[in-house]
Amino acid sequence: MIPISPGGLPIEVFDGFRSAQAANRAQFFRDVPAGPFYGFNRPGAEVSQGIIDNWWRQGMMGGTKAHYDCIKAFSETDFTEDLKTIDVPVLVMHGDDDQIVPMADSALLAIKLLKKGELKVYKASRMAWPRPMPMSSTPTCWPSSRPRIFFGME
Repeated sequence: MIPISPGGLPIEVFDGFRSAQAANRAQFFRDVPAGPFYGFNRPGAEVSQGIIDNWWRQGMMGGTKAHYDCIKAFSETDFTEDLKTIDVPVLVMHGDDDQIVPMADSALLAIKLLKKGELKVYKASRMAWPRPMPMSSTPTCWPSSRPRIFFGME
């Protein structure tokens, strides 16, 4: 847990990710998407074995050291000062049902630090969006005078 984000997940959660990856990398890349990453552990969730298999495939193509370092970077790096220096428009997108990176400890803090930040919250969305988001009356786009950000998962 980073001191600036006392409500964030405890470091033991990420230590568990590192241990699971080191103990059985292939199983780790099955367990994470089958559970919290896509929200498949939620009651009534429509589990897609194809999405789980694809996440496993992508994970197994990466290097063990790179994955270990990635877990360390996203669990132990404090971007507070970096966010304060960004002076261009930034679109922050977040799902409000993210079990991996809780919105209160990430997007809501980031938007306060960004000089020109705009927050778009996707209701009932998880860490990753395995299929296209439903159309809404407020599409995720900015006027053409602002930089455009294309964001997609899977």
